[in-house]
Amino acid sequence: MSLFLGGLALFAFDQITLPQGFQEGIVLLAYLLALMWALAVVDFVTGRRVLNQLSIEPRSLEGLPGIAVAPLLHGGFGHLAANSGPLVILGTVILLQGLEVLGLVTVFCWLFSGVGIWLLGRPGTRHLGASGVVFGYLGYILLHGYFERSPAAIAAAVVVGLLYGSALWGLLPLQRGKSWVGHGMGFLGGAIVARKLDIMLEWVRYNSGF
Repeated sequence: MSLFLGGLALFAFDQITLPQGFQEGIVLLAYLLALMWALAVVDFVTGRRVLNQLSIEPRSLEGLPGIAVAPLLHGGFGHLAANSGPLVILGTVILLQGLEVLGLVTVFCWLFSGVGIWLLGRPGTRHLGASGVVFGYLGYILLHGYFERSPAAIAAAVVVGLLYGSALWGLLPLQRGKSWVGHGMGFLGGAIVARKLDIMLEWVRYNSGF
């Protein structure tokens, strides 16, 4: 299996020239991860009494700011460690399409999953963590392979599917304490970007002036 995955990964890499802005994207991912860990340390030092108040609380006005900041916060070091690897690995796979694509997928899934949690989550619960973004990355890569149908996109989807396919169980309400709504909305957000990538990129470029 490892040889098979390695062969697919090498095939995908051979099909891709590193895009402009790749190094900057890696630095941004590193900064994002460093910020998450710094906030986790602050949260630990303060006894988790401050930052957890910025989580998303469905259909609560107090929970609205969490849509913007909750993906940066986690319930503990174990929670953050579980998200760190997939965030960087899947983010790097998307970055191979360009910094612009990574930014679009990240921002859209960040907000789409947050708004989805606020609208559809169970009242009285609190949601935090980058899982919605991670599932957004996963949904984008898998569905981009289906819609794009280029050799590199298909190879990336197959490798990622084999490595992280078991995470798709997180889309179902099987484990207490897991935000399956956030996972599902993030995955759906990634699928939407995969399907409408060209249109969304054109809209971003037109409205950003670049």
